[in-house]
Amino acid sequence: MSDVRNKKMDTAINDLLSRQDYLVTQANELARSFGNLKTFEHKVLDYCFSFVEKEDLKDKDYTLVVSDILRHFGLNLSGKNYNRVLLAFKKLNENTAIYMQITRNDGKKAVIMTSLFDHITVVEDGVIEFSFSSKVAPYVFELKKNFYSFKLSELGKIKSKYTISLLKLWNANAFGKWRNYNDPNSLPPSVTIQGTLEDWQSWFLGSDENGKPKRWPAGRFKQKTIDVAVKELSEIYPKTLITVTTMKHGRRVTGYTLDIYSVNTHLNIT
Repeated sequence: MSDVRNKKMDTAINDLLSRQDYLVTQANELARSFGNLKTFEHKVLDYCFSFVEKEDLKDKDYTLVVSDILRHFGLNLSGKNYNRVLLAFKKLNENTAIYMQITRNDGKKAVIMTSLFDHITVVEDGVIEFSFSSKVAPYVFELKKNFYSFKLSELGKIKSKYTISLLKLWNANAFGKWRNYNDPNSLPPSVTIQGTLEDWQSWFLGSDENGKPKRWPAGRFKQKTIDVAVKELSEIYPKTLITVTTMKHGRRVTGYTLDIYSVNTHLNIT
């Protein structure tokens, strides 16, 4: 009977994982997709990530001031914008569930259901304190150290949430230092990002209120998400060439391959 129960539990775990848009098994996957987040929520999350330093311990508390966020994003200090920030944190608390598959010391497979944040505390004087979940914090630190290296000033220029998702995909797939900001001629890395149609929709669209992955027709999806993101990134990083290849099986779209090439247009002629 134990073998039968184990097989049933195995199937149940695999079924659970197959329905999740956000499964973290290594650091760079943390960058790939919070598809449920809106543009401003992405920006506030990345503002939170900017506080992380490589020496941080996993139980560290961070403190920020709402007025500093508003100034950073060029917003006036109105009650409406204060509420906007607080609502963004509320959504971050609600929409950053994380599922991690692990193998325990006894060899048993398990799924950890947790969240990105351990707590978010809002104080009446406009201070917000937060810490990351102890299970997730090591991924956050590793991500910040190796991959998450675009500047917040670059993030502030972005209008579309799909562009933010693509920028994170670019960082997550680049591996190693993203660019050297001390060198004015430093270019972002070249990279190839490949995924099925379901992968891309998971990264960009997330899931509905019932946890079911959102799905759009392939034509609409590419036009409204990938094409928008590519256009905006091309404007922000003019020294890049971005190409999108649609993968098909017969007439059915099965996925996309996106290639980003750094192009040095500055030639030193002697």
